[in-house]
Amino acid sequence: MTEPPALTRLEIQPSGLAVLTIDAGPLNLYTLDLHEQLDAALDRLPVDTRALLIRFDGRVVSAGVDVSLFAAQQSPEQAKILFDRMLTLPDRIAALEFPTVFAAHALCLTWAFEVAVACDIILAAERASFGLVEKVVGLTPTMGGTQRLAARAGVGRAKEFVMTGERYSAAALERWNVVNRVLPDAGFDAAARAFAGQLAAGPTRAHAATKRVLDHFAEGGVPEANRHVTGIAADLYRTVDLRGAVRSFLDEGSGRATFTGR
Repeated sequence: MTEPPALTRLEIQPSGLAVLTIDAGPLNLYTLDLHEQLDAALDRLPVDTRALLIRFDGRVVSAGVDVSLFAAQQSPEQAKILFDRMLTLPDRIAALEFPTVFAAHALCLTWAFEVAVACDIILAAERASFGLVEKVVGLTPTMGGTQRLAARAGVGRAKEFVMTGERYSAAALERWNVVNRVLPDAGFDAAARAFAGQLAAGPTRAHAATKRVLDHFAEGGVPEANRHVTGIAADLYRTVDLRGAVRSFLDEGSGRATFTGR
């Protein structure tokens, strides 16, 4: 029995940065085989991972979902099983307890965009463009993209994005506060790796705490976050990084601390 082709690669750097590459060319379409390989790659992340960069090889980030998957569903009940499975991928990425960075070097449609907005930081090349185009098959996005886009850009923008099915430039989505940074096309991959590497080298336990505070904010706004923030911050006194950085600041000045993720 032949092994299925490798559609993903996982590179673990000594710094604790994990680089997950999707290479399911030519169009990096979502398939169940790709989903299984992405799950397997996430399973292989070391326990001491300090940041994750998700990037894509090929001419596009992704042209969308293999539509034959939708054609194969014979009932609403069967379709819901598929959609529940699809939703687990961005949910799993969103739940990771370290910084996650999505690098979009070109056209990024449907499932890939839904993974992007599940990440903490979205970096985009100047030539990149984005869309949720499920309307062309009479569907609405199923992997959390609509609601995660609304969390970043507002409900009105999310309705426009999904209902028009248009493609939006990296610059437009930066204005909407969806894309965090637009970087030059030349050298984009190296710049994305460097950015993610800086996060991995930082106080990643504190970054995880920041994510937890913002999860509470998403659930109940400032009052809900306020109920939890002091306990979350106080727990950082259990970390080597906080104690070492405080000593470094007092002894050597600002910006000289190094962090280990412990």
